[in-house]
Order: sequence, then C-alpha cells, then structure tokens
Amino acid sequence: MRFAQRICGGLLAAPAAVACAVAMLMLPACGKVARHGAPTPEANALRSAAVEPVETPVERTLDGVIEAVNQGTVAAQTSGRVAAIYYDVNDFVPAGAVILRLTSTVQHAGLREAEAALGAALARAAEAAERYRRIADMYARKVVPKATLDEVTANRDAAAAQVDAARAALASAREGVAYTEVRAPYAGVVTKRLVEVGETVSPGTPLMSGLSLEYLRVDVDIPQSMVEEVRRLKRAAIYVAGRRIEATRVMVFPEASAPSSTFRTRLDLPENAADLYPGMFVKAGFVIGTTQRLLVPASALVRRSEVTAVYVIDAHGETSMRQVRVGDRFGEQIEVLAGLAPGERIALDPLAAMRRLAPPVADLGSGT
Repeated sequence: MRFAQRICGGLLAAPAAVACAVAMLMLPACGKVARHGAPTPEANALRSAAVEPVETPVERTLDGVIEAVNQGTVAAQTSGRVAAIYYDVNDFVPAGAVILRLTSTVQHAGLREAEAALGAALARAAEAAERYRRIADMYARKVVPKATLDEVTANRDAAAAQVDAARAALASAREGVAYTEVRAPYAGVVTKRLVEVGETVSPGTPLMSGLSLEYLRVDVDIPQSMVEEVRRLKRAAIYVAGRRIEATRVMVFPEASAPSSTFRTRLDLPENAADLYPGMFVKAGFVIGTTQRLLVPASALVRRSEVTAVYVIDAHGETSMRQVRVGDRFGEQIEVLAGLAPGERIALDPLAAMRRLAPPVADLGSGT
C-alpha cells in the first residue's frame, strides 16, 4: 500500500480516478515475479529423469520380403459348369464363404440314387435279421439243421455289409453335392480369378487364388558369417514406416543356397500386423549381441522441421533446449546417438519445459 500511495502522490496532476486505477493495475504485476527467470511452483514441479546407459541388442540389418503364410489356389473337386461367381479380385472373403458355385444336376441325381440304395439295403438287412431270429429259435428247438442256421447267419452278415456300403456311397454322394459349392478355406483377399461363368471344369481345374493377411512372415537370406548367432539367439525384428515390429518366431533353414552360401530364414510376424502386405520390401534386424545405449522416452523429444531436441535440466535447475541426434526406436524409447551424456537430466514433459523458458507477460490491462 505504501508503494501505491507513492504512485498516487506522484500523479497529483492527474485526475484521482486515473491515478488510483494505475496504482491498482501495477500492484499484481509487482507481486507476481521479482525478476525474469525466477522459478515458479509450476517449474519446480517439472518432471524429469536422468539418462543412463541401457543394455540393448546389437542388430545387423538385411533386406527381406513379406509373404503370406496362408496363400494358394482353390481347384475344382468335381465336374460341372460354373453357374455363379460371388467374389472377384481384391474382395475380402470370410472363412468358409461360398466363393463359386457349379451346376449340380448330376450330383443331386447321384445323391437320390444313393439314398434309394440305402433304403433298399436297410430293408434287406431287416428281413435277413428277422429270418435269422426265426431260424435260430427253430435250431434251438432242434427243428432245423446247423447248415440252415449257418446260411441265414451268412445272409444276415452280408445284408449288414450292404448297409455299410450303401451308407458310404450316400456320404460320397453328399460330398459330391457339397463340392459344387466352392468355399474359402480361410479368410483372405482374392488375388486371381481364373474362370468365367459358363465354363466347364473338371477335378483339378484352378478356380480362384487368394491369400490371408492375418498371418504374415518375412523371407530373408542371411550370410554364413552370422547364421550361428542367429540360430543361437533367435531374436529379430523388422523396420517399416518408422516402426519396429518384433518377430514372434525365427526359423533358419538347415542348408545353404548355392552359390551365394546364404541361409534362407523366415521371421513370423504378430497376428494382424497393420499396414503390411505380401511383396513389400522391409528391413530385418537380427540380434547378434548386446551393447550399451542412451535411451530417452519418445514423448520427451521435440521435433521442429529437421531439428530434434530435448529439454535438459542442469545441476542448478536451469532448463535449456539442446539438439540431439537420434537412432533406432526400442518400443516407447528412442536411442540418442549424440547430444547427451550419461547422467544428464531431461524434462519428460516438453510443453511444461517450454512454458518454463517462456518470458512472463505483464498484464497491463486495457483502457480508453
């Protein structure tokens, strides 16, 4: 208040209302910050972490090609004419969906014939079983000889065998009818359509090709010099579009390819890996050892055009922005190749650190 009185005293020439208004506006400004750069409670609460070396894998990167685990061509299993095609190239097909239908007149006729044959066989078997029961009763009462019993026993067994044969024929006929509806063996995308409506096909005729995007793998040729380490460690990952995707399984083929002396290797990828398609070239990193690296959280980095930086906090609590050079990504952390030393502290919240460095803005109000 003394400060306000001195100000009001120095403005005697001005109207009293204006002098008092100026004094009241300057009071909050004088109480906010004593000097530029003094830490505020918000700055004192800045979250930080010390950067220390972390043991991480050493990788050797090679080129690889993505391929589908499930891919193939569906062929006809019965004869007929193509009656309808329900999917075309680039269409997604659910597992078990009917992709193509053949005419089934002959197959349905065979099914009805098999059903009739089974009915006749069942009737003969019932008659033979009843005759066997009567003869067996008479034989027990010593009315008929043993030869008669043997004859009806053989007839009963033959009739039962005919029933089994008729049932097998019926199952085959039903399968033949089912073959006229060609179904997708797994969920996937159609890559080729090899027939047209109206064409006549026979068993073995290719109908449609497709592949599944659910399970993918990477095919890589690795040199002989690193095959033992790869077989021992069995750890690898692929790099695509700035992402690192760990392989779920590493399989090295048991023989080298001539004349390159490279070993074919397959890296199984996680199920439903996003934005990956068969035929894409990717970088495959094979773990061949370990080393110490400086890692920082990816969220602590600040990117401005071509500059990548972090906010560093020194021993006196002062914050400054420092440019760094980054390397590979390991999960949610990124390797720092240059710009930081072990033990230095960085701000985990770049926005809070930026507000700490921003100069205070005096609130002078507005007037007319």
